[in-house]
Parts: sequence; structure tokens; C-alpha cells
Amino acid sequence: MKDSWLGLADKVVIVTGGVGGMGTRFCADFAQQGAKVVVCDLNGDKATQYAQELQTKYGVETLGVSCNTTKEVDVDAAVASVIEKFGRIDILVNTAAILKFSPLEDLGFDEWKQTVDVNLNGYFLMSQRVGQVMIKQNKGSMVHVSTIASRFPETYSGAYSTTKAGVNMMSRQMAAEWGQFGIKSNCVLPCFVKTPLSAPFYADPEVEQGRKRLTASKRIGDLSDISNAVLFLASDRSDYTNGGEVTVEGGFGIMMGDMTPKPGGRRQYAIEHHQK
Repeated sequence: MKDSWLGLADKVVIVTGGVGGMGTRFCADFAQQGAKVVVCDLNGDKATQYAQELQTKYGVETLGVSCNTTKEVDVDAAVASVIEKFGRIDILVNTAAILKFSPLEDLGFDEWKQTVDVNLNGYFLMSQRVGQVMIKQNKGSMVHVSTIASRFPETYSGAYSTTKAGVNMMSRQMAAEWGQFGIKSNCVLPCFVKTPLSAPFYADPEVEQGRKRLTASKRIGDLSDISNAVLFLASDRSDYTNGGEVTVEGGFGIMMGDMTPKPGGRRQYAIEHHQK
């Protein structure tokens, strides 16, 4: 039975990076809610195949489209195909992104530009073209997957943090300019979540335990944690949330004080001094 609380049934949603990453989970969860899902991916064959799998499993209408989000001709064609099939676009979820590990002094300029092109320019281009449709509809919701690293530099990761910080500001600007047309634009900022991109980090048990200690929740998140936030922001349940940034990081951002050492440990120090 489809959950009606979010009211996503029959909504037309485009998910970029819909195959092979966290977008795969988003597509499945939207389909489970009864949405009409457009799987948008660089690999058109895989997008079409996955769209068919979702249609068969959840009984919803789907569409797979091949799209390089950094190419205007691809984006225009993708948006046109969605309009041709469904007549409207209710939700856009920008997910497609890349990360190039390197110290800045060694990072090739081509690598920097490629990351900027995919992570920022691609988000803008897709949002602009879909935004033009939503303006005519006088309604729409955009969710951009950013990262907590947009606030705290992800060292030795090239242009990643820079591009994601740009995504946050882009989203705010879209909210400020397009809110008058019934469009909301929000970001989800994950951290310490197991995704296909981050999975290798957690192959080392010491890394996983060390990261757990840095969160208030003392656990590593999973894809459902991100997807729940995305679906909420995409839905009308968050209708008065615009230009916002929802962190999905287990309370990592509030732990600076707790990580500052005190003699004997912070908790024990407080207990001993409270008893005096």
C-alpha cells in the first residue's frame, strides 16, 4: 500500500544521477510512494532498464532518459521528453555529482573544471530548464543534494566542497527569485552516510568507529536517512520551507565542543566537578 501522508502519488519527479548512486534509492522510494519517476542518467540504457524495473515492481509510470547534465542539448531533450510523456514536471532532484581526490597543489585544472561542470553547472542547467517549466505551471519543488562539506572544507578533495557551497547559494537564489512562482528550492546536506561513493571508507572498521564517535547519534547513516529528507522536501508537507538546508549527519556539526579534550574526559570531568 502506498503511503499517502507525503502526497507524492502521481507527482512527476526527475532524479538526475538516477542509476548507480544514491539517486537509485531516491527513484525507488518515489516510485513506492506512487510518483511517476523519470530516471535521468548519463547511461541511457541503464536508465531505461531501471525505469522499467521500477514500473514493474511498483506499478507506476516511469521514463528512462539519457542525459549529460552539463550539455544544453541533452538537458533540453530530456526535459522535452518528460513534457511529451507526462505534460508537466512537479519535482526535480539534483543528485549527479563527482569527487576528485587530490591536494590542491597537485590538482589538474582540467579536474577542477570537470568537477565544477558536473557538480555546479549541471545542477544549474537542469534547474534552469526545469524551472522554466515550473514557472509556467506556477508550482514546483527542487531538492539539491549537497553535503556538510559545503560548510566545512573536505580537505584533499579538490573542488568538491567549493562546488557544493555554490550549490547551496544557487538554491537560495532560486528560492528567492522563483518563490513568487510557487517554486521551492532546498538542499539536503548529508555526512557520514554510507553511499556507493563513500562505501570504501567504511571497509576499515577503525574508520567507521572513529566516524561514529564524531556524531551525536553515534552511528553511521544510510541511504534511507537521506531519502527520507529528500522526499519530505519534495512533498507539499514542506511547502513553507524554501531556500533551506536540511542536514542529515547525525549531529556531526554540533560536536565541536564535545570533541574538545578535558582532563579525564568531558563527561567524567563534569561528573567530578558537579560533585564538589
